[in-house]
Amino acid sequence: MSSEVLVSRPYYDSRAVAQGVLEREPPVQVPQPSSGSATAGYRSAKYTPAEWFSNYHSILQQAGTDYHAARRIQRESKTLHQDAEADILKTQADGTRFLGERLEEIHYWRSELQRHIDQLRADTEALLALKLRLEKALDATETPYAISTDNLSCRARRLGPDLVKDSVEEELLKEVDLIRSIQALLKRTTAQVVSQIKMNREAKQTLELDWSDKYQAYNFDDRSGRYSNMSPDTQQHPSSATMQDQLCNSTSWTQFTQDNLLKALQEERTTSSLRVLVERVLQDTTEDLRVQCASADRAFSQRCVELVEAKTQLELKLAQILEQIGAQEKNIVALQQAIHNKEAPLRVAQSRLYLRSLRPNMELCRDQPQLSLEGEVRQIDATVASLHQQLSEARDSLSHLEESRITLEKDINCKTHSLFIERDKCMTHRKRYPPISTLSGY
Repeated sequence: MSSEVLVSRPYYDSRAVAQGVLEREPPVQVPQPSSGSATAGYRSAKYTPAEWFSNYHSILQQAGTDYHAARRIQRESKTLHQDAEADILKTQADGTRFLGERLEEIHYWRSELQRHIDQLRADTEALLALKLRLEKALDATETPYAISTDNLSCRARRLGPDLVKDSVEEELLKEVDLIRSIQALLKRTTAQVVSQIKMNREAKQTLELDWSDKYQAYNFDDRSGRYSNMSPDTQQHPSSATMQDQLCNSTSWTQFTQDNLLKALQEERTTSSLRVLVERVLQDTTEDLRVQCASADRAFSQRCVELVEAKTQLELKLAQILEQIGAQEKNIVALQQAIHNKEAPLRVAQSRLYLRSLRPNMELCRDQPQLSLEGEVRQIDATVASLHQQLSEARDSLSHLEESRITLEKDINCKTHSLFIERDKCMTHRKRYPPISTLSGY
């Protein structure tokens, strides 16, 4: 056999290879020639006993080290596994508990939102009913306005001295002005109600959007809380944790809902105040209209009493005047007859004086018959003159009586016409005045 130089094999650490780290190749060790090898005539490649002991002691030591390291790692792994499992279970339990608390919080705020949504809905329906009442009340004022203006128009057709600005006209003018102011007030109040209805609907819509979001969030959190390690429908979502950076915090979340509820509460308070205001407006306007209507009716009644009384007095006076006219006509006839009756005695007396004036010479004296006849003529002339004067006065009186009769008849006709307007037209028309329920918008 040819002689060879045997070289010891290089030593590789398998752990270093497994870790991807190559150790340096140890230098080639050339064993020192022993006496046996010298005698044999070649160099021996065998280890020495010291190397052999050192080698297997190194292997034992390395194996012991690896054994203890493995046991340590196993203990640490077991501890880490148990701790991680406990931590994960605890964290998962905390997450489930937090989800439950979150569900309670969402349920509370959702209940609050629902309560205010219901309240706003009820308030809006109440305002819609008040709006309808205001519109009906506004329509109902057209009838009193038409009655008042018709009364004024009818009373403008009164005749002569009866066309007077009396208490009835003043009450009717007050009534017209009151109705106009009430109509303007009802229109302004209706506009306020319409505006508040719009604000309530906007607040309700905001709450409904928030409620809808919380409803979905509640369902998601409720579904999340039901997940467990045994749930078959769970999946991995690596990027889901990074999405949380873009969301709001709990404080802003709570503040957002509180702001919405505060706005809704303000609208509810405003609605409550407005409802009280509308009820008071309807009540006050109805009372004002009825009070003014009663005042106008009392003025009409008083005016009708005055007209009836004046007409009665005029008719009584007319009867007296007619009676006096008849008596005066008889008196005139009697005066004329009396004047006529004085013509014969006057002719007799004048004839006697004429004949006696024909007496001759000394017989033509102013004796007692002459004086008597002259006195008789003077008396008859004075009497006839007085009768003519009395006849003239009687005729003037009769003319005045006729004028009074005509004036009384005209005034009676005027009072009759005015009474017809006041009682038969105006007061009859005012019976159509709306009742309190209609004026209140019912």
